[in-house]
This record gives sequence, C-alpha cells and structure tokens, in this order.
Amino acid sequence: MSHPALSPSRALQISAVLLTGAGAFAPVLIEPAVAQYVVFDPNNYAQNLLTAARALQQIQNQITSLQNQAQMLLNQARNLASLPYSALQQLQQSIQRTQQLLNQAQRIAYDVQTIDRAFQTTYGNAALTASDQQLVAQAKERWQTSVAGLQDAMRVQAGVVGNIDTNRTQMSALVGQSQGATGALQATQAGNQLLALQAQQLTDLTALLAANGRAQALTEAERAAAADQGREQRRRFLTPGTGYQPGNARMFQN
Repeated sequence: MSHPALSPSRALQISAVLLTGAGAFAPVLIEPAVAQYVVFDPNNYAQNLLTAARALQQIQNQITSLQNQAQMLLNQARNLASLPYSALQQLQQSIQRTQQLLNQAQRIAYDVQTIDRAFQTTYGNAALTASDQQLVAQAKERWQTSVAGLQDAMRVQAGVVGNIDTNRTQMSALVGQSQGATGALQATQAGNQLLALQAQQLTDLTALLAANGRAQALTEAERAAAADQGREQRRRFLTPGTGYQPGNARMFQN
C-alpha cells in the first residue's frame, strides 16, 4: 500500500515535534562549576588607602582640636579662680590702731579750729594787763601741752613699731600666694593685697611724721611764747615804781 508524499513544510513540523519529544526524555547534563578569581587592582587599592589615611588624619585633627579646647577651658578656669587668702582684715586692724592713737591726742588735737584758738590765747602775745599769777599759769599750761605732745608722739611710734611684725607676716604670706598663683586672677589679687600692705605702711609712716611734727611744733610754740612772756616780765621788772613812801610808825603805845 502506497503513502502519499509529504510536503516540505509538513516535514519540518514533524521533525520539530520529534526533536521536542526527544529533548524531554533526554538526560540532564550539568556543566562543572567554573573557579572564581579576584583581580587585584593596585591603583584602586592605593586610592582606598589614601582615602582612609585622610579620614584618619581628620579624626586626629578633631581630637587635637577638642584637646586644645579642653586645655583652654582649664586655663580659663585657672585664670578665673579667686585667691583663697585675704590680708584685708589684718591691714584694716593695723590702720584702725594707728588711727585710734592719733584720735587720742591730748590737749591740742589735730583740729584746725582748736589750734587757731590755742594760738590766740595760750600761745598768743603776753597780755599787758595779765597778772603775774596768770602768766605763770599760762606758761605751765604750755609746758604741759608740750609734754603731752611728746607722749602722744612716742605712743604713735610704739604703735607703728608694733605693726612691723604683723606687716612682716602678711608680706611673707602674700609673696608666697603670689608665687604659687595658678592663674592671672590669683596673681592680680595677690599683687593688689601687696599694694594694700604698702598703703598701710605709708599710713603708719604718715601718722608717725604727723605725731613727731606735732610734738616739735608744740615745743617750738612753747619756746616762742616763753620768749614773749619773758620780755613782758622783764619790762615789768625794769619799769620804775613809785619808790619808798615814808609812813607813820608807832614803836610804843601811848
């Protein structure tokens, strides 16, 4: 029995079907794994290393900056720290003691009106109408005032000498505080207190000069007043009197 001939297009379709079916039943072949290799790029490695170095340098710069800021804050804290020592009270007490001695001046004190009044009366010109008893009383008063002035001067001298030991102690303490100052403020405060100590010493020196000058002035004023009084007494002695006047005397009772 004969079969009709197939056309070329039909033959291609049958071949495709057969190939497809054969592929479905064919065993699966797995290709072996291929080894993976890493390629080293020196340029890329150098670039990454440079980037990491720059980042590390930035971090180091930030750490240094923070350290500098912390040190700056510490320095500011030291500069603002107050001096834990004060000699002001002791210096004020020394000045008060000297002032009290000046205020205790006897008789003619440190007062302009009192001085003017004394030189118009006690130390003025000897009055022509004053009696001998009055002249003697005024001379005694001037002498007592001069002695009181000398006593006051010596008391001020004793007070100033008594302050020397206190000043020496304070000066030693303040110099030690200045040398051990941790900041600018402490050094400045120690320097200011040293200046205050010098001012207190100048105050003592001024008081001493004033007391000595007062005593010397009173002594010179006494001498000047005594000289004027001496001239008046000499004038009275040399002034001619009325002479001897005879009188009636009874020797025996009648």
